[in-house]
Amino acid sequence: MATSNSLHLPPLILLLLLITTITTPSNSIQFTFNGFQTTPNLTLSGTALITPAGVLRLTDFTRRTTGHAYYPSPIPLLSNDNADHRKVLSFSTSFVFAIVNNNTATGGHGFALTISPTNRLIGQPGAYLGLFTAANDGNASNHILAVEFDTIQTGMGDIDDNHVGVDINSIRSNMSRTTSYFTRAGKTEPLSLESGSTIQAWIDYDGIDRVLNVTISPTSAPKPTRPLISREFDLSAVIQESMYVGFSSSTGKSSSSHCILGWSFSTDKSPARMLDLSRLPPLPRIADPSSDLKSKLMDLKSGAIVAIATLLSVIMIIFVALYIRHRLKLAETLEAWELECPHRFCYKDLYKATNGFKDKGIIGHGGFGCVYKGVMPGSRESVAVKKISSCSNQGTKEFVAEISSLGRLQHRNLVNLLGWCKRGRDLLLVYEYMRNGSLDSWLFDTGKTQHVLDWDRRMGVLRGIAAGLVYLHEEWEKVVVHRDVKASNVLLDGEMNARLGDFGLAKLYEHGKDMCTTRVVGTLGYIAPELPRTGKATTSTDVYAFGGMLLEVACGRRPIEPSEAAGNLVLLDWVRECWMRGRIIEAADPALRGGDCEKAEVEMVLRLGLMCSQSAPKARPTMRQVVHYLDGDEALPDVVLVFDDKDSKIENENENEL
Repeated sequence: MATSNSLHLPPLILLLLLITTITTPSNSIQFTFNGFQTTPNLTLSGTALITPAGVLRLTDFTRRTTGHAYYPSPIPLLSNDNADHRKVLSFSTSFVFAIVNNNTATGGHGFALTISPTNRLIGQPGAYLGLFTAANDGNASNHILAVEFDTIQTGMGDIDDNHVGVDINSIRSNMSRTTSYFTRAGKTEPLSLESGSTIQAWIDYDGIDRVLNVTISPTSAPKPTRPLISREFDLSAVIQESMYVGFSSSTGKSSSSHCILGWSFSTDKSPARMLDLSRLPPLPRIADPSSDLKSKLMDLKSGAIVAIATLLSVIMIIFVALYIRHRLKLAETLEAWELECPHRFCYKDLYKATNGFKDKGIIGHGGFGCVYKGVMPGSRESVAVKKISSCSNQGTKEFVAEISSLGRLQHRNLVNLLGWCKRGRDLLLVYEYMRNGSLDSWLFDTGKTQHVLDWDRRMGVLRGIAAGLVYLHEEWEKVVVHRDVKASNVLLDGEMNARLGDFGLAKLYEHGKDMCTTRVVGTLGYIAPELPRTGKATTSTDVYAFGGMLLEVACGRRPIEPSEAAGNLVLLDWVRECWMRGRIIEAADPALRGGDCEKAEVEMVLRLGLMCSQSAPKARPTMRQVVHYLDGDEALPDVVLVFDDKDSKIENENENEL
């Protein structure tokens, strides 16, 4: 028996070791694309597109453009073993690419494999590779890791015009090497990124040893055993729990076409799967657009000589006239500063997306313009485009700079501002499209929604918008005063989650500093009483507007209702009168039919609305306090309300109602 056990025990141990080796974490991610014909919908932006043959083309030969392509879902890159220690998971990726220059001059600029917290990067073209802007380059808050393949030597610390670099939160590489590869014999062979030939790259990060390896070679050669770059990088301060993985590219004064033919990725300890080079699509035929245009004109001229001269002349005149008319209709004259502001959309793309800004595409109206639904060409992404006319009364350049900054806001309760476009005196703001429309349509347009918004959903909306305002007022890098908080600017996504939108009037200033005096804007019924006197919009004026929205949601009435009797014209006055009579619940929306628990919440919201609507700014709570009250973490205090009329001083015995 002893002899038998000694013969069978080693194979059993080997089997257990094999099972342990091949087991992968349940949250590991692996994908392999041998071409992109049948891949999931990659998130594309800018000039990025997938050709009919299945090539991911990040840029064409258009100058000063960017192209982004991301795997559609965020990928977990941090382990959850110990909440006190952030451990970056090992990951591995491999891809085949080609950079094609269409003329004898220098092309540019390059592309990068990118790991970022968002798939909506707003980066400048040219030297910034679509990754960063002059304003945020080098900020630790970027949380961006990129491996760049750069073909232009700029003043950003580049070693030459043909190098591979590792970038962490900045376009200035932490480490870079001139592009080359090592043969199996250990010999170093030069390699030109811009040769137009296919090149394979491997990027491997060991989360235990914290070592990043970057290896490249022509596709005609096997993977080198020695990497081009191998260095220890502690990415724990860069990598967040879930990150987007993809590619970013740009062109500048010079341009190239940057193509990805295949891509493999894995967060398992094993390397990413090998690409099947025989299944990769061929590179598309790439020609100079100006050469193609000249060729077409020559063909037309030759055809005109052969065909009936008079008939062709008539056809050409009609064609040219229609073509010129269409081009003039979509023509843009860009100022120099516009090229430096991300993220600018082409007017032609927005015109196509909205089907020419026709009235049937209008999904909303505001005091500053109409909102159109659109579907972006190429990505087929649904967007909402707000067209603000006659914007010349403001400093358009400064306004666009603020709008570009607001495009970096990221919060689950804010509508993402995707970009902007200026044409003449019109400014167009591009937002995410919210399928369920605005909150006020659910509160007041019952014929459209056919459903009464129940109290639980109303409370969810109020909590969500309050959380979004806390982010704007306290948690972002600057203080953002929205200046137009109201029900019509609260939008509901496909899952009825509330998003605060329309940042066209928003203003930014540094934490700890006062906002400068500006012109008074907003909507009647939401404007704080001190604003016309001081001209200064503050976080407290946003709180006042939110107070009006609290009453609006709880009462099912607009802040000012001309159809009501004279005493009930202003919603705030009516609710205050009900409260003073000790019958504040009478102001609640009659459509709400709930139990005692729901009535208690309705009464709390009405009382909180009065607190936020006090005439003295210092008497109003902050938005963080409002969140605590709505979440039930704190009870409403008994305070003396301050209003600008004879009822402003209320005895403490009446304060049981607030």
